[in-house]
Amino acid sequence: MPLFGKKDFGRKSKKDGKDSEKQPSIEDKYIVKDLLGTGAFSEVRLIESKENGHLFACKIIDKKALKGKEDSLENEIRVLKRFSENAKVEGGEKKMFSHPNIVQLLETYEDKNKVYLVMELVTGGELFDRIVEKGSYTEKDASNLIRQVLEAVDYMHSQGVVHRDLKPENLLYYSADEDSKIMISDFGLSKIEDSGIMATACGTPGYVAPEVLAQKPYGKAVDVWSIGVISYILLCGYPPFYDENDANLFAQILKGDFEFDSPYWDDISESAKDFIRHLMCVDVDKRYTCKQALAHPWISGNAASNKNIHGTVSEQLKKNFAKSRWKQAYHATTVIRQMQKMILSSSSSSRNTNTQPKPQQ
Repeated sequence: MPLFGKKDFGRKSKKDGKDSEKQPSIEDKYIVKDLLGTGAFSEVRLIESKENGHLFACKIIDKKALKGKEDSLENEIRVLKRFSENAKVEGGEKKMFSHPNIVQLLETYEDKNKVYLVMELVTGGELFDRIVEKGSYTEKDASNLIRQVLEAVDYMHSQGVVHRDLKPENLLYYSADEDSKIMISDFGLSKIEDSGIMATACGTPGYVAPEVLAQKPYGKAVDVWSIGVISYILLCGYPPFYDENDANLFAQILKGDFEFDSPYWDDISESAKDFIRHLMCVDVDKRYTCKQALAHPWISGNAASNKNIHGTVSEQLKKNFAKSRWKQAYHATTVIRQMQKMILSSSSSSRNTNTQPKPQQ
């Protein structure tokens, strides 16, 4: 299927006057229903299959708003198709690439003004919202969540895909069920490794790996760093790196400058802290892979504590993640601009970045 009005798309065939080039529309197969959410270039709507009444989510992208960023969407579709069932591989052979913790792209449509991505419907809400709403929450719960993320990302990595923007907002519960699985979504910044060397600074402040900020070539290890940041937040409710000034924030990340502050970490097991240290390791060669992380006792054994930490974690989540800045995705140009500021900062101001931010009281 052509994308973004490429040559000859939507034109009628001039041969014998027949409209042989007409493409099927989304309305042919689905009833477009309620609005589920909106983004900078898109909206997500509930759609219902005319054939069997099944419900799906449809990401509707405005071509005009996306102008100049078409490559990003084409890349997202390419990555999602790699994880869709019965994806075609070389030689026409079909192979199952789907994973239970990765949101699937089912099919795509396009008309003159919009692109439609028909996706698996995920209804359980965002990760942090569910934790806050729970009455009880333990290290074991956090360990189970991170295990699912690691398994999905390990699978992605085995297929040559790096997500590059793992963060809590991209981790969704599949359903409202108490035991619902977690799903990884939003592959807009993902990259297939065999499509070239990765050196573009991109991601979200606070979750991005040091090597990305240092503008060095990087790989799958950037996702592991992000999972380490998410793990840290899941156990205390606030981020390991924070500063109102992005240049200072990036300086902290480049040094791997984080602490397990008292009293917030007093009841957290040493195994959990050891696990996080191995994921948020500045030295890429010493940083765990997903497989190594999955084998850590905090994930695969019984090292995760069953003590209820809901009170302190949910309180901190509500205070620290109500801020819109943690939900802003920064484009590569913004990150680079802030990096340049940081490099130009005086050595004296750099020394001031060693102080860790205090969690809000």
